[in-house]
Amino acid sequence: MRALFVGGVVDNSEMDMEGSQPPVHYPEDTGGGHSRYRLHQIGKTSDGNVAYAVYGAPDMADEEVARIADERAYARRFEAEPSEFTH
Repeated sequence: MRALFVGGVVDNSEMDMEGSQPPVHYPEDTGGGHSRYRLHQIGKTSDGNVAYAVYGAPDMADEEVARIADERAYARRFEAEPSEFTH
């Protein structure tokens, strides 16, 4: 699964993630009270596997993250169906 980042200092960055389900925040637990990137969208392939997870910077609105993810065509790139992650 690929983690895709929108906004902040790592905007437009990607990384591989282990596991079948993405964590709600990245990094998962800093322990230092720092703001973390928040999961906004999950893209699943036709067989139900998670292909990608879109994380937005702490100060970004949900609508802005969704707009940028659509603009960057993550769903098409990974041949997956996007769905909004609800917290």
